[in-house]
Amino acid sequence: MTTTRSGVARPPALRNAKDALEQLSKPGPFQALRGDLGMVGLPGVVFAPAEGLGLPAVAFGHDWLQPADRYADLLRHLATWGIVAAAPNSHRGPLPSHAGFAADLRTTLEVCVGVRLGEGRVSVDSRRTAFAGHGIGGGAALLAATAHPRTAAVVTIAVAHTRPSAVDSSRELTLPVLHLAAGRDTVAPAGGHAEPIAASAGGPVWLRTIDKATHTGFLDGSHWSDFVLSGSPDNKTRRITRALVTAFLLNKLCGEDRVEVLVDGKVPGTTLAER
Repeated sequence: MTTTRSGVARPPALRNAKDALEQLSKPGPFQALRGDLGMVGLPGVVFAPAEGLGLPAVAFGHDWLQPADRYADLLRHLATWGIVAAAPNSHRGPLPSHAGFAADLRTTLEVCVGVRLGEGRVSVDSRRTAFAGHGIGGGAALLAATAHPRTAAVVTIAVAHTRPSAVDSSRELTLPVLHLAAGRDTVAPAGGHAEPIAASAGGPVWLRTIDKATHTGFLDGSHWSDFVLSGSPDNKTRRITRALVTAFLLNKLCGEDRVEVLVDGKVPGTTLAER
């Protein structure tokens, strides 16, 4: 494994999709440090490599009721590959403002770009930024991107409809968007959420279903909301998700071509919709 001049990790040459899943689901070569967004008055967490200049960054939105810590596994993983990953912990009540949450995602990304992290050893390139999120956080990521012209990509995980409309936001966006759907999702089934949102895309879009995943399979740890939502955290789902999200961001933010098999190819355990 090598490090590019842009500070991110470059995976070794990959033989096939199975090999790519194995490599990209493992931590990258960098030590990941954890910080607190509270320094700028916004609750949340940020993970970053110990050092690196001009790095890519992603602001991640949590799902309904969920604390940002339930995504620490994914956020820390991205940091080990050289991607700054931050998640606001706001709008966690039963009736969140989706527009307000989108605004917090934009603020989170602006903090990553505008503030030197890691005691000044980490900086972010504003041209290599993305939004991502799970459930309503995925919808909020689409809303956030429509008002953030420098955004280079969006990733949603088991995306759910929002107000303002995630469908309308998707239609406005011309940047690359990856939608990861859960094949056994009973909370936000793909047929009523990810599929119409993907179908409205104004730019290049990928809709990939993780066949055996549930809506909550992407989460880590436990929370009282587990008693009201179907499904449960799943190691295999998180493993596949780590690889697919890392590959998409490395490809779209950094131009990494070695991971294209996980963007456009047939990946075990998943189904890629025709475009």
